[in-house]
Amino acid sequence: MTTASHARPQRDIHRVTGPRVLRSEWSKFWDLRSTWITLGIAMVLLIGFGLLSAARYDPTSDHTGRLGGSVTDAVAAAMGGQQFAQLAIGVLGVLVMAGEYSTGMIRSTLTAVPKRLPVLLAKTTMFFGVVTVASFAAVLVSFLAGHSALADTDIAAGLTDDRILRGLTGAALYFGLVGVIGIGLGGLLRSVAGGIASVVVLLMLLPVLTDLLPSDMSDSISKYLPSNAGASIYALTHDSSTLSPEAGLLVFAAWAAAAVGAAGYRLMRTDA
Repeated sequence: MTTASHARPQRDIHRVTGPRVLRSEWSKFWDLRSTWITLGIAMVLLIGFGLLSAARYDPTSDHTGRLGGSVTDAVAAAMGGQQFAQLAIGVLGVLVMAGEYSTGMIRSTLTAVPKRLPVLLAKTTMFFGVVTVASFAAVLVSFLAGHSALADTDIAAGLTDDRILRGLTGAALYFGLVGVIGIGLGGLLRSVAGGIASVVVLLMLLPVLTDLLPSDMSDSISKYLPSNAGASIYALTHDSSTLSPEAGLLVFAAWAAAAVGAAGYRLMRTDA
């Protein structure tokens, strides 16, 4: 009886559980210098370009001021660095997953967690949470920093104004799902270079290529593209060419789920 009572806790110490896998991925994530550098760059770009967009806003112009879009409201101004920040976050997501394949560490990881899928789910959950929280903080700082620059303009708004908090929260969710897409593409392709190239094509080049299609076809397709669907999550105004925030979140989340699902399928079907 004494031997059995001591053996049971010993087995529990080494048992693989979801929280333990998540804690392991958390430790690996923050131990990498690239994490601090890339995430820091993304947040600095988001805040810096957001402040620049607010400072340069001119209500008498065509409102163009944000790379890849236009400044039509205070949240759009705060998202002035969206194009650069999403690229940095997508790249970091690829590194988090594909980096283990390039170094060979994935073999040790899968030896410790032989069921495999918990590794992918833990990486995805951890990275989504980190990026969403960090992005919300950065967008909030960007919004507050640009508030004084927009104070006397037609798009001036405060945190308590209608839809502002919803827009800022939507922006954070957008970046979190960009990170999930990076994780998925990194796991699917198992190549840092290939994953980064895919992020660029999916989020930045695909809308440009769609614009080359006939206008009727382009209008029907473009709002369902990842970047356009994602942008509607934090947009304060919508028309027939854009999705509602709820629909945009569902579509963008579906793109992210498809990327992670494809990565999970390959992880279970092929060797590391």
